[in-house]
Amino acid sequence: MGLSWQQGPLAPGAVGQFLVPGTLHERLLYAEPLRRRMRVRFAGEWIADSEDVILLFEPGKYPVAYFRESDIASHVLKRSEHKTRHGDLGPTEWFSVQSSETEVARAAWRHVELPSYAEVLKGRVAFAWRAMDGFYEEDERILGHAADPYHRIDIRETSREIVVRYEGGVIAESSRPLVLYESGFAPRWYIARADVNESAITAVTHQTFCPYKGICSYFDIGAAKLAAWSYPEAYSEVARISGMLSFEPDRVEVMLDGKRLHAEPGQNVVAHGPDRGLTTDEVKPVRK
Repeated sequence: MGLSWQQGPLAPGAVGQFLVPGTLHERLLYAEPLRRRMRVRFAGEWIADSEDVILLFEPGKYPVAYFRESDIASHVLKRSEHKTRHGDLGPTEWFSVQSSETEVARAAWRHVELPSYAEVLKGRVAFAWRAMDGFYEEDERILGHAADPYHRIDIRETSREIVVRYEGGVIAESSRPLVLYESGFAPRWYIARADVNESAITAVTHQTFCPYKGICSYFDIGAAKLAAWSYPEAYSEVARISGMLSFEPDRVEVMLDGKRLHAEPGQNVVAHGPDRGLTTDEVKPVRK
């Protein structure tokens, strides 16, 4: 998922490789300026507002935003006795985050004895994503985690033939699917509902959330649980797949131009951690 998550180049399960002589350090951390205005809301108040945010990428983790203390409201950080040690960045002190009526323990942190190579984080504070009301770029809330600038989605039309079968029966057949290419994932093939045998799929209550596509709904096919999924109201950036179905090739038979697809590296999705108190209503597209 982007640079350091899922199978990105800095992730533990990277699908590619660095073409360099010798062996790279086992853990590569990467920091860069966000170059976007980011704000943080807590207990109904804006507590941080900055155009000088640093994103830290750690292997296997979502990117984390670090703010200059001068861009944080003076009353919100309360130093605690809790201290930890980061394996790469050294001792870490923790803060409670407080407002006039609310206080949340261990909701922010700062690395206090950084090695020389990590000086870019000196004096900067990060907030626990779930402990805040929300993080914003300008006036738009960013859901799930800080936006990864290395995460990309491309959707392409294709005339390739795709057939989905389960126990010998045809579930879907199309020569007009869309293929979705997403950073860190193998291609996903989406089929229009008109090309799906609706009587063969059963909607279930299970839902997941993708910060880049929205709320995902699932379907069982016979005994094959969660074998298909759909984004009923995909975010505007990927609206072309709204309402279309995609199928798990390790749960049903998916044939593309006569060749059976199989689960491959990047095909198994690792669920995103939710925001604090996040509900499906909060992440639905806003109608203006």
